[in-house]
Amino acid sequence: MNWEVAADEVTATCDGDAREAVKALLAANASLEREVAIWAPAVSYGFSRGWHRRKRSGT
Repeated sequence: MNWEVAADEVTATCDGDAREAVKALLAANASLEREVAIWAPAVSYGFSRGWHRRKRSGT
């Protein structure tokens, strides 16, 4: 991915307002974090290669 082009695109989408572009990216990131929080428990520890922490029984 070309980060320069992506940055230009998101800034253009927000009418050139960098602050609005950052806010939009933060909102998108928060949404993705919520999805991960919902789905992570359904993914086996081995399949994810340990990218999320396995809950230990009894703790």
